[in-house]
Amino acid sequence: MAAGWAEPAVPASAIVDADPAPLPASASGWIHWLGLAISGAVLVAILDQMRSLDFARIAGLLPASAAFWLAFCAYYVFPIASEWLIFRRLWKIPPSGFVALTRKYIGNEVLLGYIGEVYFYSWARKRARMSGAPFGAIKDVAIMSAVVGNVVTLAMMALAYPIIGQLRLGFGGSAFYLSAFVLAATSLAALLLRRRLFSLPNVELRFVVLVHLARILATTGLAALMWYLILPNVPLGWWLLLAALRLLLSRLPFLPNKDLAFVALAMLAIGHENEITALLTMVASLILATHVLLGLLLMSAELSGLKERI
Repeated sequence: MAAGWAEPAVPASAIVDADPAPLPASASGWIHWLGLAISGAVLVAILDQMRSLDFARIAGLLPASAAFWLAFCAYYVFPIASEWLIFRRLWKIPPSGFVALTRKYIGNEVLLGYIGEVYFYSWARKRARMSGAPFGAIKDVAIMSAVVGNVVTLAMMALAYPIIGQLRLGFGGSAFYLSAFVLAATSLAALLLRRRLFSLPNVELRFVVLVHLARILATTGLAALMWYLILPNVPLGWWLLLAALRLLLSRLPFLPNKDLAFVALAMLAIGHENEITALLTMVASLILATHVLLGLLLMSAELSGLKERI
């Protein structure tokens, strides 16, 4: 996909290893306060999310299987680890960068999509010696993540349309085609404007594409594995199909009630109405509880550290 992209005039080593001048006092100040404001906003969002969690009910639904917990931990950590690999290659970030990327991931999940990128930019910009050109790299990684996700979704739409049409879930037609058009148009626009949009060299962009593709495939497979370990009487192949369809439904922009549509899809495909509802509720609640508890710990530590430097 990236074979015909023009290489930037600046060599890759110069972009990755560049050591920009220290931030002026004014820029350092607003970046400091930006990080503080985002951490505070995420902390408030986390506290608000806690009101919707019934920890006693979640605990009662949790499986005792060690295999499930290993799959769940891998499912939760994989998106963070994949981005750490990307920025480790681009900036040689230390292991502590994993903590910053965890905050970025939680911020995107509990507050607002891409707010995590703004936080991560403020974190990286204060570390100029390792980050080189943080805005360009973070922008490129975010755009490539969206493009890869769109391409995978379009491929799945082509494969899954006969199945979705047969199940008669109450959507399709104009909404389905409009979603496909938007995904295709945004991805095509990114490719047509690649020379203006991207600042990373081709070799780095190809690496980013491969890592994002691996992330999508791995998290889809791990989701299916988690469900299978809870309901092993349903063949793993069915769970893999449902995990792929869930990814498809989650990314279509003009389909209403995506969660309800997926529950209906799962029940129509494999039955077990009560078990399916309990399973999906438990996994979703467990993910949210992990966001809340881990985010509360990390954001509190971040705010404490920032306040000490005020």
